[in-house]
Amino acid sequence: MIETLVGLHVVDAEVYAEYRRRMTPLLQSVGGGFRYDFEISQTLKAETPETINRLFIITFPNPKAREEFFKDSTYLEIKQALFERGVAATTIIAEYSRGSENQSEEEAKSTRA
Repeated sequence: MIETLVGLHVVDAEVYAEYRRRMTPLLQSVGGGFRYDFEISQTLKAETPETINRLFIITFPNPKAREEFFKDSTYLEIKQALFERGVAATTIIAEYSRGSENQSEEEAKSTRA
């Protein structure tokens, strides 16, 4: 599983909520999803100057699925219409692999404990 920890500066919560509503079925169609999602009011330390008021982990089963999602023409239309209006800045905090393709979810849980 590929995971990305993302921080956003959301400037229009309603527009961003509509973006999320419309993009989520596309994300799910490639096996992706969100593990965590936070609205935050204060950042105590950051390596970038951008404001962050939304923090989430987006997941994909593999790099190919992630690439397929972000290149999808429908996703790109949604992004242009909504994301670019609702979000002033994006900060990629971390990207990593979690578990392995041959590792069961139960095994992955036991390695995190």
